[in-house]
Amino acid sequence: MTNAYLVVRIKGQADCPYWATTTMTLLKLDKKYRATILPAKDNTLGMLRKVQHYVAWVELDASLAKELIDKKARKGGYQKVTANDLKELGFASSAELATALSEGKVALSKLKPLKPWFALSPPRFGFKRSTKLLYGQKGILGQNKDLGNLVRNMI
Repeated sequence: MTNAYLVVRIKGQADCPYWATTTMTLLKLDKKYRATILPAKDNTLGMLRKVQHYVAWVELDASLAKELIDKKARKGGYQKVTANDLKELGFASSAELATALSEGKVALSKLKPLKPWFALSPPRFGFKRSTKLLYGQKGILGQNKDLGNLVRNMI
């Protein structure tokens, strides 16, 4: 049973229908190459399947969550998150926060000083598969087992 998903928006805003834009806004994925961590629920999975032609997602593990928090987590004013900020949230370290996120105990959007998303860059060395096809059709969209490696290249 999955506890949390790492979701990355792959396609941009152009030619995106209203219903998909609305769903991705609810998922906190407003721009291309934004990532977020969502607790696994039935409605979350339904929303992901609805916009699967625009995003990619994978089951989250704690090591990838810790990497994202250490390198890409931001607070207001786009400042890096410090150890004091984590203590104010009630976590001793970034590893403890990463574990809580990966187990689905806490949602990224509920941690107030933190931004509910991570701004990633395009992947180093480019995409190895098509960005227009689903994972089962030799693309990267939809539920993607290889997304962890791709996100590590985007950090």
